[in-house]
Amino acid sequence: MAAMWLFRAIANGLAPLTLAGAVLAFFFPELFVVFGAVFKWLFAATMFALGIVLEPAELRGTLRHPQRIFLGVVTQYAVMPVLAFTVATFGGLPAPLALGFIIVGCAPGAMASNVIVYLAGGALAFSIAMTTLATFVAPIVTPTLVEWLGAALLPIPFWGLFQTILLTVVAPLALGMWLRRYLGPALETAREIAPAIAAIAIIIICSYAVAANHERIATMGMRVFALVVALNAAGYAAGWLLARTYRFDHRHRITLAIESGMQNAGMGVILALEHFRATPEAALPGALFAVWCILTAAGATAYLRRRVHLQAAPSNLTT
Repeated sequence: MAAMWLFRAIANGLAPLTLAGAVLAFFFPELFVVFGAVFKWLFAATMFALGIVLEPAELRGTLRHPQRIFLGVVTQYAVMPVLAFTVATFGGLPAPLALGFIIVGCAPGAMASNVIVYLAGGALAFSIAMTTLATFVAPIVTPTLVEWLGAALLPIPFWGLFQTILLTVVAPLALGMWLRRYLGPALETAREIAPAIAAIAIIIICSYAVAANHERIATMGMRVFALVVALNAAGYAAGWLLARTYRFDHRHRITLAIESGMQNAGMGVILALEHFRATPEAALPGALFAVWCILTAAGATAYLRRRVHLQAAPSNLTT
């Protein structure tokens, strides 16, 4: 069906569509600033869609190794906040921008990481379990880390952050997981549509954040962008090296690297725009990071898939 093809194209084209939306928002911000009143609920829609596509059976199998999941989530919540705090401290940034990096670093893993892990040949169930656990503990862990690391920069509204994450992350995710039990034959259709809905919402959120900061991007964007690139690369590298230290197999190394480097920067944008309205530039690192991490992860996926194909080619010739 043409409609289903369109939904798949949108979900699979998340990286170029996000980049296109960001570029369009930079040059024509008026197209996206209209979403300012609903951006928070767009993010809730992405989490609801994720709840629809989660596979309970696959999660149950992964949950038989809780120590690995726990280690992965602890690694993510330890590595990225430390790296972000380092960038914020030594990057020579104004306080709102420095806080923006800290918010990004303290967010849980990106929802898009599950798709990226699957395409890259990683451990999908492990990725889903990490994302789920990191998301469910985010209402406590993220505000605590932001308050601990960022209080010296600006006042941190802990309970405001807690409530926002609860309403826009945990509640819609749980609702999606509950609803999928009652969809019956319609579940397959919902599984096709849900990733596209999540992709559209992420594209609009990132574009809105760029639109709201287009003047600041023009004046200081390259410097901030360079730090975004450094933070993203350091996250991937730290995740891979620590996974080797933990003696994870190759698929789980790929997964931990992706989960570490891809932060839920969309959540960071929501938190910055919702709770630091007087300093909207705090959302700039999250907006740039959301676009960049999707692009780098998509590029890494293409490389890994090509590498697996080339490695398999000799054995295919000899059979």
